[in-house]
Amino acid sequence: MGNGKLLHGGDYNPEQWLKSPDILKRDLELMRKARVNLVTLGVFSWSMLEPEEGKYDLDWLGEIIDNLYAQGIMVDLATPSGAKPAWLVQKYPEVQRVGADRVRELYGNRHSHCYTSPVYREKVRAIDQALARRFRVHPGIVMWHVSNELGGECHCELCQAKFREWLKEKYATLDRLNEAWNSAFWSHIYSDWSQIESPAPHGEGAMHGLVLDWKRFVTSRTLDFYRMERDAVRELIPEAKFTVNMMYRFDGLDYAKFAPDLDIISWDDYPTWHKAGESDEDICLKSAMMHDFFYSLKGKPFWMMESSPSMTNWQPVSKVKKPGVQMLSGLNAVAHGADAVMYFQWRQSRGAVEKFHGAVVGHDGREESRVFCETAELGKALEQLAPLAGVPREREAAIVHDQESKWAMEGSQGPRNIGLGYWDEVMLHYRALQKNAVTVDFIGQDGDLSGYKLIVCPMLYMLREDFAEKLRGFVAKGGTLVLTYWSGVADETDLCRIGDTPFGLTDVLGLRRLEIDGMYEGEKRRCVSAVAGERAEAYGSVLCEVAKSETAKPILVYAEDFFKGAPAVCVNRYGRGRAYYLATRFEPDFYSGLYRGLASSLFDLPITTPLPDGVLPARRGDWLFLQNTSGRTATVMRRRLQPYGTLIVNLKTKEKLIF
Repeated sequence: MGNGKLLHGGDYNPEQWLKSPDILKRDLELMRKARVNLVTLGVFSWSMLEPEEGKYDLDWLGEIIDNLYAQGIMVDLATPSGAKPAWLVQKYPEVQRVGADRVRELYGNRHSHCYTSPVYREKVRAIDQALARRFRVHPGIVMWHVSNELGGECHCELCQAKFREWLKEKYATLDRLNEAWNSAFWSHIYSDWSQIESPAPHGEGAMHGLVLDWKRFVTSRTLDFYRMERDAVRELIPEAKFTVNMMYRFDGLDYAKFAPDLDIISWDDYPTWHKAGESDEDICLKSAMMHDFFYSLKGKPFWMMESSPSMTNWQPVSKVKKPGVQMLSGLNAVAHGADAVMYFQWRQSRGAVEKFHGAVVGHDGREESRVFCETAELGKALEQLAPLAGVPREREAAIVHDQESKWAMEGSQGPRNIGLGYWDEVMLHYRALQKNAVTVDFIGQDGDLSGYKLIVCPMLYMLREDFAEKLRGFVAKGGTLVLTYWSGVADETDLCRIGDTPFGLTDVLGLRRLEIDGMYEGEKRRCVSAVAGERAEAYGSVLCEVAKSETAKPILVYAEDFFKGAPAVCVNRYGRGRAYYLATRFEPDFYSGLYRGLASSLFDLPITTPLPDGVLPARRGDWLFLQNTSGRTATVMRRRLQPYGTLIVNLKTKEKLIF
């Protein structure tokens, strides 16, 4: 899809400038100067493409695509279903979503459609096929971008009926559903399918199985809508390729369910740089972690579909990127598997909600602006790094992330109902591994564990029986497992496991859980070394799990409270492998020490000496990226790195590039 290139460009909205042909002409000149080779078109163009029902105006779009192609710029063509025209809602008000409060939304905003509505599906299919019919043979279109940032849910009667159908298919009988949801609790036994409704603020919310299944259904319905759009295009263009742009830590959908239906994964990265109380290294790591997450969905290079070249306009404070951060963030994406660095937006809008959102070209239209110049420099760098296009990452360690488990855990009304901090826990493990130049994938419970030497399971609350067996086999064959507190608690319908826990792994871990204590914000428990002669110390917080060690060897034990002496960290030999158990959440230094030892013993690391503070490593194929995330100069491998600079080393040829 990139034809041996790294792709560079962004969202282009020429429909806002059709009355200014001089601006459209200037855009082509500026795109060449910025080394742009791909743009996304048509994301929010429906009202221009179909100004009246059934009357299409595609000529303006065709002219834009032709002009771009003549300059060597390819197109990622979007279907416009993310924002519908006013005439459609005026004539067919039933296409609007109904909220959890059972109130139908008014026209406005975006993604306010009912994904079950037959009328809306008919109209979306019609516009999609009009686009496909017109551009089916155009050589400039390399990707179809279905809708935009999918999300949201509808609670209308059509969706309620589909939800009941979905439940019937899943459970077959009401007896099985009642058992799975433990609906005898609070006398909630259902005697007819029609009695079941989606969760509501003024209705049901206490049946955790229902709440979890509704979230699963929303993913299923959204995926079904995506497939409808994809198939509408594919009927006319069988060879078409498809993507959807996903979002940072988005909690409304289980993205893993979409991966098999997508040709390439893409996502939108909008970090808040230079934030008080958080280092730029931390911010860079958050983006890196999500790059790795989205790479892992298909295990192959992805596209960073949107990012801001300067600032966002929807965060509490719209901070611009300091000089050099544009290059740093673009190369960070490439280091972690991106084959495309794209922006929202190309040219700054004149009005409405995103008129002050960052853009490559500002309201003044000048090419000498700092943002434009830095974008052009990044474009040049991506041309130099063309050999990286399509290059996969190493397979070394994996963190287990299960969206359904996260949903269940955060809705379970357990030992801590605020500040559970799932992603904070994940980041502690990820950061320590990444700082040691270990390549990290994210896998779900359907994932393949082969090829990994280290598997980390942070707060895997809802542990499936088949995955517990996979983990047992992984450790028995010589793998290393790290499992934390609050794992192996519930089954797939959020029913608590009966018997010893962590479920299915007590012999692998060599212990069993007794109880768990929630810590108040700021409350900590001191832990000390269990090894004679060692003076190690750490502090646990958030949750402190109490376990009884059977065959496990304690490394740290609690030094206070009623659970004094219980293991806080221990390791157990099982088969040819090892399983580590962490009973609480520690400070970052603890994880640095733990994973430094594991990394040096398990992996052939590309760097073995400590890096300067603020310098982050990442490996992609034979290329090692060393990025200075600080505002200070750093010396790395005898090379001087400017603030936010990047050193790239080819580990085979020893070639070095500095950006």
